Amino acid sequence: MKLELAKGVKDVDPKDQIIREKLLDILKKVFVRYGFNPLDTPILERMSLFEMKGGGGSEIQKEIFRLKDQGDRDLGLRFDLTVPFARYVGMNPTLKLPFKRYQIGKVFRDGPIKLGRYREFYQCDVDIVGCKEMISDAEILSLVKDVFNTLKLDVNIYVNNRKILDGILEYIKITDDKKISVIISLDKLEKVGQSDVERELMELGLSMDMIDGLFNLVKLSGSNEEKIKFLQGYLGGNQGLIEIEELIGYASFVIFDPCLARGLDYYTGTVYETFLKGNELKSSLAAGGRYDNMVGDFTGKEEEYPAMGVSFGLDIITDALKLLGKVEEKLSVVELYVIPINTIKECFIICERLRGEGLNVDMDLVKRGISKNLDYADKYKIPFVIIIGKQELGLNKYKLKNMETGSEELLSFEEIIKKVKNARS
Repeated sequence: MKLELAKGVKDVDPKDQIIREKLLDILKKVFVRYGFNPLDTPILERMSLFEMKGGGGSEIQKEIFRLKDQGDRDLGLRFDLTVPFARYVGMNPTLKLPFKRYQIGKVFRDGPIKLGRYREFYQCDVDIVGCKEMISDAEILSLVKDVFNTLKLDVNIYVNNRKILDGILEYIKITDDKKISVIISLDKLEKVGQSDVERELMELGLSMDMIDGLFNLVKLSGSNEEKIKFLQGYLGGNQGLIEIEELIGYASFVIFDPCLARGLDYYTGTVYETFLKGNELKSSLAAGGRYDNMVGDFTGKEEEYPAMGVSFGLDIITDALKLLGKVEEKLSVVELYVIPINTIKECFIICERLRGEGLNVDMDLVKRGISKNLDYADKYKIPFVIIIGKQELGLNKYKLKNMETGSEELLSFEEIIKKVKNARS
């Protein structure tokens, strides 16, 4: 039988996983700095959750991986981290609000595959539940900006508000039963182009006059203030415009884009996406929005649970960092490789001591010769090697070889530790 991967998934080899874990460390530091606490939820959820009002909508239903357990219960793999989080909040009514959490985990979507889009991928989410004020939206967007500044990635953060889209659709007299389908089509505008979206809208029954009117109101140029003023002429005191104006007052670095839709139907207010500036990588690096009704829809209670969140795409951000040469690729986490010359027991103890000092240490376990061991260390780009024979043990000094320069020094245990630590990037 031929060994093959499932469609839309990939193995992550050590050099890419090292980048990923370094990225995760950076993300977690930013999340914690903003006061978000860690949370984990199951990969498996009952399908009934995704089928509830607010569980994602008809479009995402097509992409859910479905299965049954041995009790014949219908289950699904989570397609995002937001719906399970809302379920968690609904099941824990004693939570003190506002509640701020971050979560990092794999999600699954049986959707189309392209550069930067997979069927199994990581999401890194931060959410605030229990605050309906725009300052919580602004805090999330500030966190997004902070993350990409830390990663030295030049991005644009585009924002819109679902209430503005609803107002536009009402203005051009699109009926309620077609609104979410129109929003889903609009969400594809940057991905497939205007002509394809026009074709979809015509298939939904919109006339060319309605389509022209729609694009006249969503495809705007100019400053944030000019776009808001233009739309006020058509929509008056639309609540979404009021909220966007307030949000921009806090976060002037965002770009107001009335065309931005976000395809999931659980969004109720602010929505946003983050893209690299001027780059072939077209998928968003981070996206999210406000979903004020989801928890209440799940619980069926009158209590209000306003919520706002963002999801970072770990895989697509890793692709971006590699594409732009922003990361150093490492083939191994090992800093120091020990080569025993008939001293394997003594070297085992020395490795333990070195690890106890905080160094990442490996040693030859299969009794190769020096040249093969040096080839091995070179292949994995391990920066330092120690060669230890009986003579070195007697002197209590060890030959440290710098694999990049080729230089060798006879050093004490303490001097080796200092040398390797100083070489850390």
